[in-house]
Amino acid sequence: MNHDQDIWLSSVQVQAIREELQEQLLWRTSQLDNLKASVDGAGGEGLSWQDLLADITATDRAIAEITQGLDNLARGDYGVCTGCGSRIPFERLKVRPLTRNCVACQRRHEMG
Repeated sequence: MNHDQDIWLSSVQVQAIREELQEQLLWRTSQLDNLKASVDGAGGEGLSWQDLLADITATDRAIAEITQGLDNLARGDYGVCTGCGSRIPFERLKVRPLTRNCVACQRRHEMG
């Protein structure tokens, strides 16, 4: 681990990430409610049943990811790379709060 990674998330940074994740969760939950209402309303918005089901599945998956991020934040193990175990810098987490990999591991993952 290099010296830059010895600096970890401040309470202000944790709070900023928590607020961002909570905002995303609220938005996605509202989106899921609207999609389910479309099902009850027999489609709507010109979407096929397959498209609607795909959207519901994707939104449900996003909610699960956000909830996992909030759980990790509460446990104190948020922002740890799943590839190498190093701490992910706040700058990356701020842009991609649900990232699971540092930049180097993400590149390896995308290439492989």
